[in-house]
Amino acid sequence: MKIRLSRERVRGDFVKKVEMISGQDLLQCYQCGKCSAGCPAAFEMDILPSHVIRLAQMGQEEELAQANSYWICFSCQTCTVRCPRGVDIAKIMEALRLVTLRQKNRNKVEATGLPPELLAELPQIAIVSSLRKLSG
Repeated sequence: MKIRLSRERVRGDFVKKVEMISGQDLLQCYQCGKCSAGCPAAFEMDILPSHVIRLAQMGQEEELAQANSYWICFSCQTCTVRCPRGVDIAKIMEALRLVTLRQKNRNKVEATGLPPELLAELPQIAIVSSLRKLSG
């Protein structure tokens, strides 16, 4: 007896939320690993990008909430360019950041927490873009 799972049955609320925010179909990823192989930030990540996508596909919110990988993602699009299925993994990483921030109803980084020396040294665009990436 074969069990056939429909796409709707596989997609839980978490998966639907990530797909809605990112505009990507998580089930398009078939875990080839090209995103992880080309990721310039992979050496800093605790979970490789392909594994992040797999956990997202499976709706593993708790495990993803403990990961730092989607916070470290540069959003450089290397993974997206390498993906044979055309999945924009950078958009999924951004969606995971937003889902996490919205659930916890707080920001990962707050502007008031930056030291004045750092504010004086860094270009304003760098500060604004990093805070935009790390805030809800």
